[in-house]
Amino acid sequence: MTSAVYPPNNLPGYEGIGAGGGGYLPPPMPLEPVAPPQPGTTPEEWSIPSLSEDVARDAFKSFASSHCCYSKAPATDGVITNMEPFNTFRYRLETFTESRSTEWASKPHEGEPVDFYTQPAPRPWEVQATPPNFFTDHKEEIRVPYTSSIQDCNMCRASGALPCDECHGSGDKDCRACNGAGMSDTGNCHHCNGTGKEKCKVCNGRRTKKCPTCKGKRQLLTFIKVKVEWVNHVEDHVVEQNSGLKIKDLRLVSGKELIKNNQYLRQRVELIPITKVNYKWKGDTHVYYVYGKENQVSADNYPATCCCVVQ
Repeated sequence: MTSAVYPPNNLPGYEGIGAGGGGYLPPPMPLEPVAPPQPGTTPEEWSIPSLSEDVARDAFKSFASSHCCYSKAPATDGVITNMEPFNTFRYRLETFTESRSTEWASKPHEGEPVDFYTQPAPRPWEVQATPPNFFTDHKEEIRVPYTSSIQDCNMCRASGALPCDECHGSGDKDCRACNGAGMSDTGNCHHCNGTGKEKCKVCNGRRTKKCPTCKGKRQLLTFIKVKVEWVNHVEDHVVEQNSGLKIKDLRLVSGKELIKNNQYLRQRVELIPITKVNYKWKGDTHVYYVYGKENQVSADNYPATCCCVVQ
């Protein structure tokens, strides 16, 4: 049984919409040509200063400290023997899109005015929405003006209540002390006075519970809602570098911005600093990488780890 019966729908722009939704709707054609993206500024300097040993060592110490199962000894006592830059370029394309879909919806009627057909309803792409900042994911659901009507709640047949699930509408349950027998070893059960029943604690003996669909209001406000979703689609291309650092590690760091232009798509070219650091600890040679403007560290084969047990 459905909780609401939606009115016949011949609203322009919403034809064919059902309880399950009307699917995604293509946006209207722009009234004016879209202006081409404006080129960004070009930096005078296309290089990045080399990383110093002190900065590389401090980044390694911070990395070791952030792992509870890592000894700090390699980062503190290790001796840097060689540092080699492998700076690389990243082209990032961000495409910012907005999509809209429609569906019937309902909520308990709490005195809201009914406006169905009082004026022509705005079409889906005419409904006012508040967009987020560009290139930020966001979702919004909006009630379409002039589509609201009142319907009796089908779930409870407009009574506002349903039989209690716990006691199946009887208002009582078998006594938990005597399991419904009404008797104990010494005579009548004192907990239920020999009736074998006790009041249902869920409905307090009322036999019913408030209808979860209409919240006891007996009626529903039905309306069309527009679901608006803004999504930032990101595609990266990183120039291959032979340092040994995994490309996926570079996704969450930033580099020196060389070229940038914006509109509904954003293009950026960044120079990402990568330094391969060789160091010795206890007579063995090891490697770690410092990368990004944030000086993130990757050390897959850290030489002093232990097994942590969380109690």
